[in-house]
Amino acid sequence: MSMKKFGFNQFQIKIFMALLMVTDHLSLVPGLISDDLIGIFHILTRCVAVWFAYGAVEGVLYTHDIKKYIYRLYGAAAIMFSGNILLGFLFASKQIMISNNIFLTLAIGVTIVAALKYIDTKSGRYIVVAVNFIVGFVIGEGGYLLLPFMIITYYTYQNAKLRNILYIVLAAVICAIFFVPYDTVTATVKMLAYNSDFMFITVIPFLYLYNGEHGPYNKFSKYFFYVFYPAHLWILTIIAYFVS
Repeated sequence: MSMKKFGFNQFQIKIFMALLMVTDHLSLVPGLISDDLIGIFHILTRCVAVWFAYGAVEGVLYTHDIKKYIYRLYGAAAIMFSGNILLGFLFASKQIMISNNIFLTLAIGVTIVAALKYIDTKSGRYIVVAVNFIVGFVIGEGGYLLLPFMIITYYTYQNAKLRNILYIVLAAVICAIFFVPYDTVTATVKMLAYNSDFMFITVIPFLYLYNGEHGPYNKFSKYFFYVFYPAHLWILTIIAYFVS
C-alpha cells in the first residue's frame, strides 16, 4: 500500500496563494482598506509571485511540450495586456488604469529557464538568457526579483540548502538596494512595508510544506490561475471605477 506524502500539493498551495494575492490588490478600490492594512497585506503577500515563479520553473522541468507551455504564457500575457488597455480606455474619465501583468514576467522567466535547459550551445544559450533577462528586467512586473529567483530555482532545484542560502542572499541584495532610512522609526518601517520585496523569502516555509505532487490534472487546475489572476484584478478595477 502506497502512503501519501505529508504536506500540500502544488494546486492546494496555488489556491491559497491566489486568495492571499487578492488581499494585496484590495487597495485598488479607494477607501476599501486602511493604509496600515495595505502595508500589512503587502508584506504578507511577497511570497505569492515567487511561489508561482517556482511553479513555472517546475513547469519547464516537467512539461511534455515546452513550446506549448511558453506560447500559453505569452498568450495569457497578451490577453491580460489587451484587457488592461481596454479598461484603461473605458475608465479614462476617472484616470483609472491597471498595469499588472505577471504573465509576461513568468513567460520571460520560463523562456530563460527553457534556454538554460534545452539550448545546447553555450553562446546561443547565454545570448537568449541575456536578451530576455534585460527585457524582463526593464518591462516585466517584478522582473528584477522574479528572473534571478527563477534562475536560482532552476540551478538549485535538487539542493534545498543552497537554494535557501541564495534566496537569502538575493533578499539581502534587494533590501540593500531599496532601503532608505527615514527620520523616524515609524516612517522607516512604513518605507520597508512598501519596499518589502525582500520578504519573498517567506516562501521558504511553503516550499517545505510542498510535498512535490502536482495535484489534480484537469482543465480547472490547469487554467485556474490563467483565469483567476486577470479576473480578480479587472473586477476590482471595475468596482474602483464605480466607487470613485
